[in-house]
Amino acid sequence: MNIGLYQSASSLSALERWQDAVAQNITSSQTSGYRKRTVEFSSEVAGKWNVDPEAKNGGAENEINAVFTHANSGINFQNGETQPTRRELDVAIQGDGFFEVRKPDGAMAYTRSGEFRLRPDRTLVNSANLEVMTDGGNPIVLLPNGGPLNINDDGTLSQGTTVLGKLSIQRFANLAALVPTAGDMFLATPGAGKSVVDEPEIIQGYLEQSNVQPLREMVDLVLISRAYEANQKIITSVDQQMQKTLDALG
Repeated sequence: MNIGLYQSASSLSALERWQDAVAQNITSSQTSGYRKRTVEFSSEVAGKWNVDPEAKNGGAENEINAVFTHANSGINFQNGETQPTRRELDVAIQGDGFFEVRKPDGAMAYTRSGEFRLRPDRTLVNSANLEVMTDGGNPIVLLPNGGPLNINDDGTLSQGTTVLGKLSIQRFANLAALVPTAGDMFLATPGAGKSVVDEPEIIQGYLEQSNVQPLREMVDLVLISRAYEANQKIITSVDQQMQKTLDALG
């Protein structure tokens, strides 16, 4: 058995996962609040292989480690840049925390994107049409003739003298326990350690951009392409050598 063939195959599999993550990052680089998908590589030793089974003198000098490459997916939660939009329904979080939104099945999801809008019934929803929640667990409904919406630094929403509620801003002790869903949203598992941000820093008329650097992702695509090509050449070379051996043996 030729170990080089299997090592290169494991490398190709890891490179494909990296390429998928980079492609997703590039596609979502303009999505507000999107968090970069990352891939970290690790090596696993799967026993030892005898370099020369026919050698008279066995032992460690004829053995090498069988090392295979693994790709481990992750998420970079570093904050993105905040840019002004001047829309009264756009909101950005400064520092820790996620907006809490409610899915149609009643489950809660979490996002850094404050790109909000109004449904026909004047309920505040996010770009995926999910209801934005208050810290009391209720959706936010704007008054039909209440005037412009004002959002204070602590997330309190009001129209004129009428307070509509306070945005629910949640933080998580274990960000690795968040499960990404479509776009910019996450679901929280029991191990995430959710807690309320009592004094959030909110700014109205701004949006947080994704934390993806498109140029860096393009460079990574080039690196992936070169590494993929190198491993393909190794597999082709090993395959040709094995074919020559089989032909020689008849």
